[in-house]
Amino acid sequence: MSLLQDAIWAASPTTTRGQPTPLSSDPKGERIAYASNKSVFLRSIDNTALSKQYTQHTTQTTVARFSPSGYYVASGDVSGTVRVWDAVGDGATKGEYHIIAGRINDLAWDGDSQRIIAVGDGKERFGHCITADSGNSVGEISGHSSQINCVSIRQQRPLRAATGSDDTSIVFYHGAPFKFNTSLRGQHNKFVFGTAFSPDGSVFASVGADRKIWLYDGRTGEAKGQIGDRVHTGSIFGISWAKDSKRFVTASADQTVRIWDAEAAKAIQTWRMGEEGTVSIPDQQMGVVWPTGRSDGLVISVDLEGNLNYLVDGTPKPTRVVRGHQKNITAAGISGSTFFTGSYEGRVCAWDVSTGLAEKVEGDSHSNYVAGFATSESRGEAEVFSVGWDDTLRSVSVPQKIFTGTFSALNFQPKGIATTAGLALVPSSESISVYSDGNKAGSVSVKYTPTCIAASGDTVAVGGDDKLVHIYTLSGASLKETGVELRRATSPISALSFSSAGDRLAVGASNGKVYAFEASGEWKLLTDRWSAHTARITCLAWDESGEYAVSGSLDTNVMVWSVKEPGKRIKAMNAHKDGVTGVAWEKAGKVLSTGGDATVKVWKVPA
Repeated sequence: MSLLQDAIWAASPTTTRGQPTPLSSDPKGERIAYASNKSVFLRSIDNTALSKQYTQHTTQTTVARFSPSGYYVASGDVSGTVRVWDAVGDGATKGEYHIIAGRINDLAWDGDSQRIIAVGDGKERFGHCITADSGNSVGEISGHSSQINCVSIRQQRPLRAATGSDDTSIVFYHGAPFKFNTSLRGQHNKFVFGTAFSPDGSVFASVGADRKIWLYDGRTGEAKGQIGDRVHTGSIFGISWAKDSKRFVTASADQTVRIWDAEAAKAIQTWRMGEEGTVSIPDQQMGVVWPTGRSDGLVISVDLEGNLNYLVDGTPKPTRVVRGHQKNITAAGISGSTFFTGSYEGRVCAWDVSTGLAEKVEGDSHSNYVAGFATSESRGEAEVFSVGWDDTLRSVSVPQKIFTGTFSALNFQPKGIATTAGLALVPSSESISVYSDGNKAGSVSVKYTPTCIAASGDTVAVGGDDKLVHIYTLSGASLKETGVELRRATSPISALSFSSAGDRLAVGASNGKVYAFEASGEWKLLTDRWSAHTARITCLAWDESGEYAVSGSLDTNVMVWSVKEPGKRIKAMNAHKDGVTGVAWEKAGKVLSTGGDATVKVWKVPA
């Protein structure tokens, strides 16, 4: 039996400073497509918790474009591979084509959804034109001496295409088959980052690092004129046309998104991100799309942090900001209806379980790898503690979504965290330290290397690389050994979790086995039959009843187990590309999981 996927809270687009981040919308204006890590996401514009994830690329993805028909998506990656796949059904791959020996920077479809031009940073060539269904060559992309950053195809006949490059030139092609027609030099004097034909094909525009916008005739490629002079104060990374072919929008490193009237050659709307008068690198706008199938005039831009800004004409600030993670999620924890996730670079997000929307936890965050979360309700307000490989223990106010305190440096790399009775317990490679109100209150040395920790009431369980679970009792701020050692695992312990009542303990091992024990008295083994994972168990969680446990593993799978029927399991295979790193029960029958693909997924457990 399988877990039923209820929602994907998608990862944010992958961004790189100084490099455009392409966004694409389907013809109806219902979804946007973008590249993130090794996946491509098709995300609902109106209901952002609904996404489709394509996971067949084996390297970092760089660009994804909907076909004009809306039925297919073409996506490229850093290895020079382009994949064409089904955007409507189950995401089946229709074709895989190796285009160049390097990164794919951009893609464009012709108006018939039959031909694709892919460009990038190759060795023998910088781009190629192929048929979408067979990969046959239908033209050569030549005329550039450096990597090509952008490409656009005229959607009407006669077919035309334009590419922009690091060599500062625009090359204009006639098709099909596409062949070199003319090289446009002198318009730009720095890298060309964006080019786009208007929907009616009458003109196309180019933008670049020199902060200039140029317009050209869509049939002949002849330069028509420049709009203003250095109209942005930073590099222009993105351009997208409105469906009326009279207006277009640009996104720039100067933190602004601007709408331009092409005929009047002037800006008619400007949005500036970040605080007024301040320079904020994370607010640089790296890409933009104007979904043409909509009637509300919505524009969506992406900033350097990967946030999607929803911009509506007449409003000075975004009407919605969709946040998430760009890097792989390394830890997760739940407090009430708020799900906390931390990622490799130290970003911490708080997700509203009811809406699937995330807020970035503000304040003094971790500077790198977040190693664990633990929830506490001891101070009258829900609180979450986090540890990271910046060797700090920090606390977060759940209602305010803000870091409330940075404790003194741990002086060691934490192996995990647990909380009980208002205390935070953090194991290192040589000891277990107890913290109270931000200060170290006690410590106990150990003869093994701790790998994970869990606590409930005055009982503390510590897993070790000696394949044992060591049980301690907590008295005040001091830990005392009980002499109880759970000996069942045949490889190092990798994850622990107490049930909410504290009467059961789940133990995960590095070889993929999961065990359940009674957490009292003789610590009786309940089951050792939870053994379907094939790699290290990274996370465990019990539901409220204590009858079901969920496990996540490096084998990419999520599994739900029953104490009463230990031989049965409910599974989600390949739940997260690059491994599962966090699991939690939102409520009975619903599981949240996170992983190396930087997403949060919601699963329904069938009755």
